[in-house]
Amino acid sequence: MNILVFNWQDLSHPLAGGAEVHLHETYSRIAAMGHQVTLFCSSYEGAKRTEEMNGITVIREGGRFLFNYVVMKKYFTTFRSGGFDLIVDDVNKIPFYTPAYVKEPVLGELHHLLGTSVFQETIFPLASYVYLAERASLPMYRKIHFMIHSPSTQTEVTANGFSPDRIHYVPYGMNHQLFRTTGIPKSPVPLIGALGRLKKYKSFDHLIEAFPIVKKVIPEAKLVIVGDGDDRPRLEELAATSGVGGDITFTGFVSEQEKVEWLNRMHVAVNTSAKEGWGLTAIEANACGTTTVSSNVQGLRDAVLDGETGLLYEYGNREQLAEKVILLLRDAALRERLTAAALQRSKEFDWQIGAERTMEVIERVVREKKR
Repeated sequence: MNILVFNWQDLSHPLAGGAEVHLHETYSRIAAMGHQVTLFCSSYEGAKRTEEMNGITVIREGGRFLFNYVVMKKYFTTFRSGGFDLIVDDVNKIPFYTPAYVKEPVLGELHHLLGTSVFQETIFPLASYVYLAERASLPMYRKIHFMIHSPSTQTEVTANGFSPDRIHYVPYGMNHQLFRTTGIPKSPVPLIGALGRLKKYKSFDHLIEAFPIVKKVIPEAKLVIVGDGDDRPRLEELAATSGVGGDITFTGFVSEQEKVEWLNRMHVAVNTSAKEGWGLTAIEANACGTTTVSSNVQGLRDAVLDGETGLLYEYGNREQLAEKVILLLRDAALRERLTAAALQRSKEFDWQIGAERTMEVIERVVREKKR
C-alpha cells in the first residue's frame, strides 16, 4: 500500500515532540512491513529537502507558519497524481482541512484537541486564530475515521460530536531497547526531574515554584529539567529568582541516550502539563525504573494510575505538587512499590503492536472507500 502522511514536522525537527515520536515509530514499522510511506512536512534551517528515515521518505517544504497552505498547494500540484492509496492527516494545531479537497481515502490522526489550552501557549491574536481554525474544522473532520491514542482523547472527541464508530483507539508504544533500566544508580541526593519540550502549556514553571517548598523539608534535594524549547529563558529567569536556583539544572537539548541516563538517575519524574494526548514521558520514566508525579489532566491521568504506578495532583496546585513529591522522596517503600508497578506496566506498550493495529484501521478505511 502507498501511504502519504501530512504532519507539521518530522522527528528530526528541533521542535519535534511526542506526536513525531509516535509517527516515526509507527510508520517506520509499517514501511518495514513492505508498505510505501511518504511524509510531507515543513522544513527548518539546515534540513535536507528529501531524505529517507528508517524506511519513510521524508519531503520537507515551506516554513511552520504557513505550512497548512503549502500542503494544499502541494497536493494539487504533485500528490493528487501520485498514486497514493490513503492519506493520513495528522491533526495537530492548525488543521490541513483535507476532507474538503482530497480525493483519496483520508484517515485522521489526533493526539488531542488543543481547545482553550492554546491560550496558555501563545499570544492572544495567534491563539485565537488557532482556536477558531480548530473549531471551524470539526464539522468536516467528523465525516472521516480517526485514530486516537488515549481514553481521555476518545472521551473528548466523542463529546465534540465524533461518531464512536469512526474512532479507533490505538495505544502508544514504547521503545524498550532504548528506554530501560541500565544499572546506572540513582542520584546520591534526592533528585527530582522533568523532561520534555520547554513550552508554556507544559507548565514547568509550576515545578520551579513548588521546588522551594520541597527544599524546606528536604534541603538536599536537587531539580533537573531535561530538554529545550522557547520557554527556557523565562524558566531560567524564574529559577534564578526562586531562592533555590543553585540547585536547579537546565540540561538543554540532550540525546536519547542521555535522556535515558537522566531518567535512570531520578528518584521522581514530574509532569506538570495542562493537557496531553498521552503521557509518553511518564511511561518512558517508568520503563527506566522511575515513578512519577503528574497533573491530573487529560492524557496524563491515562498514563499514570494514581496510587498504583505514580501519583496525581490537581493541575496548578503548587503546594499539592510539592506534597506529592515530598511524600515519594521520604517514603522509600511507597516509592519502590509504585516504581515496580510502573516498570511492569510500561512493558504493556509496544510500537509493533500499535503499527499492526494502525494498518488494520488503514485497510478498513481503504476498503470502505472502494465500496
